[in-house]
Amino acid sequence: MTAVVSALNDLLKWELTSIDQYTRNAAFYDDWGLTKLHERIAHEADDERAHAQLLIDRIIFLGGKPNMNDQYEVTHADSVAAMLASDLELELNNAKALKKTIALCEAEQDFVTRQMLVGILKDTEEDHAYWLQQQLRLMDTLGLELYLQAQVG
Repeated sequence: MTAVVSALNDLLKWELTSIDQYTRNAAFYDDWGLTKLHERIAHEADDERAHAQLLIDRIIFLGGKPNMNDQYEVTHADSVAAMLASDLELELNNAKALKKTIALCEAEQDFVTRQMLVGILKDTEEDHAYWLQQQLRLMDTLGLELYLQAQVG
C-alpha cells in the first residue's frame, strides 16, 4: 500500500495547487467585475477542496500521512484567456496523474481507492476540463470583448 499512499500524495499536490490557483484567479475575476467567472471559479476551488479531503481521508485510512506542504507551481497568468488556459492545463495534468494512479490501484488490487479516483477523474474531465474548454471556445467564437461582457454580473 505504500505505493498507493505515495501516489495519493502526488495527486494531493495537484489538488492543493488547483485550490490555490483557482482561489487566486477567482479573486482577480471578482476585482475585475467578472461576477460569473468569479462565482464559477470560486466553486471550482471548493470542488478541489472536496477532492483534496477525499485524498487526505484515504491516505490516513491506508496508514499514511498526507503531505500538505508540497504542490506544483501556481501559474500567475494576467489575462482571462491565459488564466482559463492555465487552469485547463492544470486539470489535464491532474487527469493524467489520476489515470496513472487508477492503473496502480488496479495492479495493487485496491479497488476502493480506484473507485474513489474514478469519481474524481469523472469530475475533472467531464466538469472542470470540459467547462474550461467550452469557455476558451466561446472566447474564440464570440471574441474577447463579447465573452467578457457576458461574464459581468
